[in-house]
Amino acid sequence: MSQIPSELKYVSTHEWIRMEDDGTVTIGITDHAQELLGDVVYVEVPEVETSFASGEESGVVESVKAASDIYAPLSGEVVEVNEDLADSPELVNKDPYGAGWIFRLRLTDSDELQDLMDAEAYAELCEEEA
Repeated sequence: MSQIPSELKYVSTHEWIRMEDDGTVTIGITDHAQELLGDVVYVEVPEVETSFASGEESGVVESVKAASDIYAPLSGEVVEVNEDLADSPELVNKDPYGAGWIFRLRLTDSDELQDLMDAEAYAELCEEEA
């Protein structure tokens, strides 16, 4: 069974969201998503200062099996990307909720936070998809 940390929020496209103390959010793909992808060989991160609407394509994760789009789970502006993924894309597999994070957003609409799933709802979604 995949790890689903209870302190994070989730969306149906398998991205996780962590609220940071400075008001930004950190985003990555879930343990479940990286398990389905297999060995990650490349991560295309968005450019800093790029703005996204919720649900918009914001990057790509490529594995030995497939390529999968990453979607912005919330509307906002990219304030930081995980530069380590350029040389070590396997961090997404090894530590999807830590060193394998993908980008950080400064939100433009905090009301969207209400639409996110908690860990229990995300676990149910994963079970339904299995």
